[in-house]
Amino acid sequence: MRNDNGALLKVEGLEAWYGESHILHGMKFEVHDGEVVTLLGRNGAGKSTTMRSIMGMVAKRKGSIAYEGTETIAMASNKIARLGLALCPEERGIFASLNVRENMVLPPVIKPGGLPLSEVYDLFPRLAERANSQGTKLSGGEQQMLAIARILRTGAKFLLLDEPTEGLAPVIVQHIGEIIRQLKQRGFTILLVEQNFHFAATVADRHYVVEHGHVIDMIPNAELQANMGKLKGYLGV
Repeated sequence: MRNDNGALLKVEGLEAWYGESHILHGMKFEVHDGEVVTLLGRNGAGKSTTMRSIMGMVAKRKGSIAYEGTETIAMASNKIARLGLALCPEERGIFASLNVRENMVLPPVIKPGGLPLSEVYDLFPRLAERANSQGTKLSGGEQQMLAIARILRTGAKFLLLDEPTEGLAPVIVQHIGEIIRQLKQRGFTILLVEQNFHFAATVADRHYVVEHGHVIDMIPNAELQANMGKLKGYLGV
């Protein structure tokens, strides 16, 4: 089931707090089935809080978050995950004491349709080579690949990727971009938090600009170059 306008995910009037700190101030945006959509903005704009709120990981929030027409604002994280959403967090969350394969199979399969390990390794051949290497032995790029790879087994079809290119070498950033494009071709829908709008332009269909906890603009990727001056002003670059 989709929302009336065809949106797979629809966020309206989303407010969120960490303790007494009011972080989100009426976030409003939507993501359609099969899209790659980015949230762009400066540090502290509320992008990661939005992702965590969608996954039910922020205790104090209000507004509306509807996925496939189901209101999730009052749901616990585990129930939201069972709907088919999965978050790849900025901090990656790799278990240092486990090897690559053990990290990969640790998350439970929550829905049919997850990629088998063999297909995940086809997408990430470097992880197949490092299958027996402990998390502590992985480079930053390998850790990011593993963080993305392990959610593909779960059956989730809506992926939330939080700063997947941060701190990575250009060659790894390019590979992450190739993976995102392949996942889109496979039917995944992706919400992406990025500060690197040059990278975002290579993978995304649309961009929402976030400032002070709310969306201030939406730029289709086809119009990004024409709006580059405005975007740089938003991002302070």
